Amino acid sequence: MHLVALGWIYVALMMALAEATSPTGTVLGATFTFVLYGVMPLAIMMYVMGTPSRRRKRHAAEATAANSGSGQDDGALSAAWTISGDSPDQGSHASGEAVAPERKEP
Repeated sequence: MHLVALGWIYVALMMALAEATSPTGTVLGATFTFVLYGVMPLAIMMYVMGTPSRRRKRHAAEATAANSGSGQDDGALSAAWTISGDSPDQGSHASGEAVAPERKEP
């Protein structure tokens, strides 16, 4: 990903340099060429391509915060519910279990 970004910036810089040094070109035009063809699209591309990495980091931070905040891991919480007899489905909150309990026929 960084190699593509480096190549993109190089091409945009060469376009801007060609426009700045041409007899009909201006430095202002070269600046806009570099910003509009190089920097802005590259910033958008890097942001979009970095989304999965940011999502993984956010989920890892949330999992770390959840585990450190409760003082127990998920297995210990399941065992605590089983031992205490309180089902996580008895309250108004959503179940903490990944799989819904099996329904029994009346």
